[in-house]
Amino acid sequence: MHRLYENEDITVFWNSDKCRHAKRCVYGSPSVFNKEKRPWIDISASPNAEIWQTIEKCPTGALTCTYNHGIKVVFDEERQCALALDGDSEIGECCYEAGPDGWTIYHTGVRPEYEGKGIAKRLVFKVLEEAERRKMSVTATCSYAAGILNG
Repeated sequence: MHRLYENEDITVFWNSDKCRHAKRCVYGSPSVFNKEKRPWIDISASPNAEIWQTIEKCPTGALTCTYNHGIKVVFDEERQCALALDGDSEIGECCYEAGPDGWTIYHTGVRPEYEGKGIAKRLVFKVLEEAERRKMSVTATCSYAAGILNG
């Protein structure tokens, strides 16, 4: 399971397949990471710096974090993709094809001047999150998305 938690400034990614419940997150920031609540991550509960410092201590890499750089990521069901927007400009996308056996991500891309900021990862996680909500399985022919699914 892949989840993302966002506020205006940061996005936290959680990959449950990598999580070994070392509890360093819970001890590092108990108001943010609370296994008794659903959702178990509440990034509005502490300052971004505390969240970031706690995530850096995750021994498995199940939790990662990136700054948003003012980029908004939205899901567009009609176009079958997640879009990255810088104001009104579309600067990236993660597209999938819906089939009888689930969704297949076939393309993820970000304009070159926006690369290296975690935007592509946010796009893939947005598609994965929506697929999970709809109880759809996801595969990928896109090498970037496949790396996330298999990593």
